[in-house]
Amino acid sequence: MAFMEKPPAGKVLLDDTVPLTAAIEASQSLQSHTEYIIRVQRGISVENSWQIVRRYSDFDLLNNSLQIAGLSLPLPPKKLIGNMDREFIAERQKGLQNYLNVITTNHVLSNCELVKKFLDPNNYSANYTEIALQQVSMFFRSEPKWEVVEPLKDIGWRIRKKYFLMKIKNQPKERLVLSWADLGPDKYLSDKDFQCLIKLLPSCLHPYIYRVTFATANESSALLIRMFNEKGTLKDLIYKAKPKDPFLKKYCNPKKIQGLELQQIKTYGRQILEVLKFLHDKGFPYGHLHASNVMLDGDTCRLLDLENSLLGLPSFYRSYFSQFRKINTLESVDVHCFGHLLYEMTYGRPPDSVPVDSFPPAPSMAVVAVLESTLSCEACKNGMPTVSRLLQMPLFSDVLLTTSEKPQFKIPTKLKEALRIAKECIEKRLIEEQKQIHQHRRLTRAQSHHGSEEERKKRKILARKKSKRSAVENSEEYSAKYSNSNNSGSGASSPLTSPSSPTPPSTAGTRCFRCQRSWFCDSELVSCAWKSCCSCLKGGSLPGLDL
Repeated sequence: MAFMEKPPAGKVLLDDTVPLTAAIEASQSLQSHTEYIIRVQRGISVENSWQIVRRYSDFDLLNNSLQIAGLSLPLPPKKLIGNMDREFIAERQKGLQNYLNVITTNHVLSNCELVKKFLDPNNYSANYTEIALQQVSMFFRSEPKWEVVEPLKDIGWRIRKKYFLMKIKNQPKERLVLSWADLGPDKYLSDKDFQCLIKLLPSCLHPYIYRVTFATANESSALLIRMFNEKGTLKDLIYKAKPKDPFLKKYCNPKKIQGLELQQIKTYGRQILEVLKFLHDKGFPYGHLHASNVMLDGDTCRLLDLENSLLGLPSFYRSYFSQFRKINTLESVDVHCFGHLLYEMTYGRPPDSVPVDSFPPAPSMAVVAVLESTLSCEACKNGMPTVSRLLQMPLFSDVLLTTSEKPQFKIPTKLKEALRIAKECIEKRLIEEQKQIHQHRRLTRAQSHHGSEEERKKRKILARKKSKRSAVENSEEYSAKYSNSNNSGSGASSPLTSPSSPTPPSTAGTRCFRCQRSWFCDSELVSCAWKSCCSCLKGGSLPGLDL
């Protein structure tokens, strides 16, 4: 594909920083081997998931490739005899699930190309080194003075960004680094504005920004050339690493963990904050601060990769700050990422998790104060301080910077407006992602609470109480109905009386007081107070009675 050729229509721009999770759903035995059916999910959406089938040999191959990281990964051991037994397969499946959990929760491993290809072969099947070489070769046709010395394989963490060691033909001893990067999901600039801004980067002069020697772009990628620095980046200094080594080898498992001296922390921190303030004041979005994007030039820190935000590439720490809804602007993202960088400078390693509940002893309490304002639970919940506020804190306020270089970065008004709109779009996507994560977390927490043992016990107790209360209510209702039934039955068998007449007593089995004849049938009674039989009453033998 020619360098100036347009990207294919319908190209999918994935966010490579969205975490992948993997769960083994089942296993199936086929002749001499076992296959494991794995459900892989990107992010929080269950709909964004797919199935892959892997054998143990595939896991073993991946594990061998990851040995460059120097980590002891918990892959279950091989077994030649009895490896088709049902119990063994079930036990191995548990071990492989644990292995997947480890590599998908390790921040560096989960973002490397080896793991992405293993879990998502459909989206990561391309050979990006070859694509980059094609693009660079097309570039050299129009710029013959440059020459590739060697590819710098996997020195960075990005899958779609490749590096090459360069030289100028008439200056063969001078070494430069060419970086090529594909577009990312946050590219909102028009093609014209994008290319203009990329070509503007070599004109950016600042004592704490690493100079771009050459820059060009097309509709699908960008290519930049900078001087090669033998000392490497700030991360190389912290981890005692060689700049040309692969990213996994340099930073996954450092042999010696040791932070920087207090004066280095103060000076480097102040320099980085000054350049962040400069970019914020210019309205230039950054959002890509981490120790590998800070070049060391003597005792001076210089910021790298200003092109990343123009390309729309996601941040190295995106999976961290996307969890916190108050970190929703690129300025607050830069401050939060500065907290990660300061932690690494102080302790010689990244934090185990964020937010950080408590900080280990530091060279100064002033360091801890800055860390608490950027990485603590309270800071992540309530929001980040501004860069200006950090510059006023005791750790940096007394640092004297001596530089004669005057900052210079002229951005035309039209491009400033384009940058402002692109920045708002980047922040809008971040806010939407944070909202979805927040809703998912609430739902998960509710489901977990509802399914907990304590909650189940509460529901059982409530169900018993409700059942007892219902039984009592039913019993009372039955008793009331029974009582009403008896009362209504008694009233039906008694003769009606007027309100002024006395109620006659029961007459069953009694005698007429006149003739003393017995009667046993209620039909022979007359409704009156004189306990007389029908014959006596008809004979008119009672005074005042006219029948």
